[in-house]
Amino acid sequence: MNLNFEKTKLKNGICYVIGCDEVGRGSLAGPVVACAVALDLNCKSKGLEEVKDSKRLLPAKRRELSVLIKEKVFAWAVAEAQPATIDKINIHHATLLAMRRAVEKILQAVPSETCLVCVDGKFLIQKVATKQQAIVGGDNKIFSIAAASILAKVHRDQLMQKLDQTYPEYGFAKHKGYGTLHHRRAIKKFGMSPVHRQTFCSHLV
Repeated sequence: MNLNFEKTKLKNGICYVIGCDEVGRGSLAGPVVACAVALDLNCKSKGLEEVKDSKRLLPAKRRELSVLIKEKVFAWAVAEAQPATIDKINIHHATLLAMRRAVEKILQAVPSETCLVCVDGKFLIQKVATKQQAIVGGDNKIFSIAAASILAKVHRDQLMQKLDQTYPEYGFAKHKGYGTLHHRRAIKKFGMSPVHRQTFCSHLV
């Protein structure tokens, strides 16, 4: 994936393009994780040609690219919204909250008036004081969003692997909290853990 979109925006007076994406929205357990990645004209894309939507990459390649992305972009940040928050405000608002937290971390390093935030999907992030553009399918079109999707996915996978050590009966390391048959059967057998989303799982117990 190339940087044509970002370079066009940067030439039009934007100093930093911030791509933002999330992972874990449809999971039955664990947090929803958002990542923001900021690019400037000095971003060196060599070695990042394989960056694309994280869902189209094998785990080993995601991990490899995540290291390179962190080395080459201007700034990056990850943020989470925990299951209790998801249950309280719903997954849509929790996702936007995690995105806002990630973007706000980036905006601590760059003036908001020089940025354009590109959000994957059709919804803008509330209470973010900078220009925004929502792009449906952005993780397949925009480098900075695709890079954010990779960092978010790697971060969340690592979190779920750690949770698997605490709650091995659910198999989080394998399905990362999503509603596989094994996971649903485990919930019926063992009940919900503290990291399950109550509003997502209540019909399974």
